Amino acid sequence: MEVLLITGNPEKVEAAEKAFEKTEINVKQLDDDHPEIQASNSLEVAKNRVKKAIRNHDNPVIREDHSLYLDAIPGFPGPYMSYFDDNLNAEKLVELLEDKKRTGYFEIATVIGFPDGKIKEYESKVPIKISKEVRGQEGNLEKVLMLEKSDKTFAETDSESRIELWNKNFREIAKELSK
Repeated sequence: MEVLLITGNPEKVEAAEKAFEKTEINVKQLDDDHPEIQASNSLEVAKNRVKKAIRNHDNPVIREDHSLYLDAIPGFPGPYMSYFDDNLNAEKLVELLEDKKRTGYFEIATVIGFPDGKIKEYESKVPIKISKEVRGQEGNLEKVLMLEKSDKTFAETDSESRIELWNKNFREIAKELSK
């Protein structure tokens, strides 16, 4: 069996391949150029993309979308994380959160759609904290975001060290499809 993964993000492909590696299911990246809808949560964004894609494919289609929620700014940035990352540098975020709660979470919403129109949704959360200083060389927000129990920012670690947290929904899908 082959599943199609809608993403342009190589780290999401890697996370999915790792989740499916012990199954007979192959993951194939689908570079879908449909624009994403603007929605209040990641689940709606992922579901919309999958519903459009399954019309054109004979294989199951998966889309995963991430949102970031900061406890100091309820509901924000949510699914607008990319815009937030592009327009607010890490130094400014550290400044804005001075004397405020420095915790939050990533919401990971994954949707799989089947050729018969059936849709299944998966959600998980990854608790995070925000560093009091900018550290690391790569990215922007990666220089201040840290896993809840880590003392290193994402920019100071490799993505492989976090893959088990990021691919939880992919592992659930792999398990269910392998039955």
